Amino acid sequence: MLASCLQRYLCRYVLWLAIFWPAAIVLPACAQTFTIPAHEHKVVIPFHFIRNMLVIQLKINHCGPYNFILDTGCGAMLITDPLLVDSLNIKYKKKVKVTGLGEGSDLNAWMVPTLDVNIKGIEAKGLSAAILTKDVLEISAFAGIPIHGLIGYDFFNSFPVKVNFADSTITAFNPEKTPVWRKSNPVSLLIEGKKPYINANVSFNQNINLPVKLLVDLGAGHSLSIENGWNNCNSMPAKFITAANLGVGLSGPINGYMGRINQMAIGNYKFQQVITAFPDSCSAMDKVFTVKRDGSIGVDVLKRFLILFDYPHNKLYLKPNCAYKTPFEHDMSGMEYYAAGDNFKRIIVCRVEPGSAADGIGIEKDDEIVAINFKEVARMTLQEIDQIFRSKNDRTVLLQLMRQNTMAKLLLTLKRRI
Repeated sequence: MLASCLQRYLCRYVLWLAIFWPAAIVLPACAQTFTIPAHEHKVVIPFHFIRNMLVIQLKINHCGPYNFILDTGCGAMLITDPLLVDSLNIKYKKKVKVTGLGEGSDLNAWMVPTLDVNIKGIEAKGLSAAILTKDVLEISAFAGIPIHGLIGYDFFNSFPVKVNFADSTITAFNPEKTPVWRKSNPVSLLIEGKKPYINANVSFNQNINLPVKLLVDLGAGHSLSIENGWNNCNSMPAKFITAANLGVGLSGPINGYMGRINQMAIGNYKFQQVITAFPDSCSAMDKVFTVKRDGSIGVDVLKRFLILFDYPHNKLYLKPNCAYKTPFEHDMSGMEYYAAGDNFKRIIVCRVEPGSAADGIGIEKDDEIVAINFKEVARMTLQEIDQIFRSKNDRTVLLQLMRQNTMAKLLLTLKRRI
């Protein structure tokens, strides 16, 4: 079961998510917004930055706290832990279908229209949400901590929201006291289908430049994904990883390619040699995306800025931070792994990329990583482990592995694959 976990939960680079309420379902006529206490100018919310995900704590129906991913790519609130159905004392629910990008079928979920949600004093009454009947994503194993769901549009649409990656805080501002941002680059933000989009330009190589419409996706760990255009203009990068596992949607794994494009421009900001995902599941995208788009930008780009999302005024404000000029890097080990055990302290390999550094020294699926450079992984976060495996080309790392009750030590030399 654990060995096939990556085929079911969020992988390293991207969370693809789309939720659609069936047209026949009519939600109660109640406010779907959060409100800041009237006497507060702003509320500061800390977040944990885990594997390129922003995890905040919230309470539902006065229960919790629960760990939720803050995700602009998420339309309606999604609860991924089905056990919450019983613990939240839900009085009304109706079964619906949830559609997600991937190779499998749609999923069953409960539609719940009457949740009370509290995020550090910011409240929403009668919030609607979907609760999966089965935790197919298993994001907890990916994150190494319990994850109970995702929240997006209802929060961001309620007031201006500042995201500061430097100090790991989210600041929600009273709508009547919107801050004035100076020395920043405002970008027009288009809200469609409860999700934010911007216009940008990408240069695949010296000869091919395309204007693109991109989803601004805080729930995606990748830098850039180009879903339309690349397969029609012979624009694939010269060097790429084929059949890469790009992630998993609500209905199954997503396959495609990983490579680097020459340049991406957002407003006045330009990035060189951006690592880019190229999903090949076009038919699945046609099924999921009701808003026409060319791709998405994720946290590996967004974390280079101090950001103000202003949905009410259709603006996105960007200020470069200290990580702005950091080169884009990809995993150099060739391993994918997840956290297991009661406290998520065991690290299990669930996939090894053929021809990668890990494959070259004989690491196999189901191997357990016990220690890295003499430090037990039980004393490390998955974020720390990720940083080691994408740190430097030709760096040598000492691994201690367990395979079928046999311990082994191996020297892994990291290799930049794209």
